[in-house]
Amino acid sequence: MRLEIRDIDTAETVRASFALMRQFRPHLMDADELVARWQRQTRQGYRLLGLYRDGELAALAGWRPMENLVHGRHMYVDDLVTDERCRGQRLGETLMNHLKQLARSHGCAKLLLDTPMSNTLGHRFYYRQGLVATALRFMQPLSED
Repeated sequence: MRLEIRDIDTAETVRASFALMRQFRPHLMDADELVARWQRQTRQGYRLLGLYRDGELAALAGWRPMENLVHGRHMYVDDLVTDERCRGQRLGETLMNHLKQLARSHGCAKLLLDTPMSNTLGHRFYYRQGLVATALRFMQPLSED
């Protein structure tokens, strides 16, 4: 098995990642919507990485370097998904280790991500990767009243 991690940094490669991203973000309607969102988010520092197994996209990570008063300089992982057909092969672990190295190379002292309370399998994975739950996130949809 040959593994390669590389940037997904063109509209064409983002479009090609749609099926896998949709496994994680089922609300995305189509590849055009993904490309449009990616284009907007890249202006805010968002980057997309793909892990390829024998030339086929098997895992994705969307991330951005950030800085705030609470955490200082850190990497925020927006998206992390392994193709459901490839789970259990340690590809998520490989991608997470790459993200940690990348974060260090960008001067980040921490790696942060959010996950739904209902994502118990994800929680187990994150704990195995050395992440610790440190906060709750609160949100309120804002309607246009």
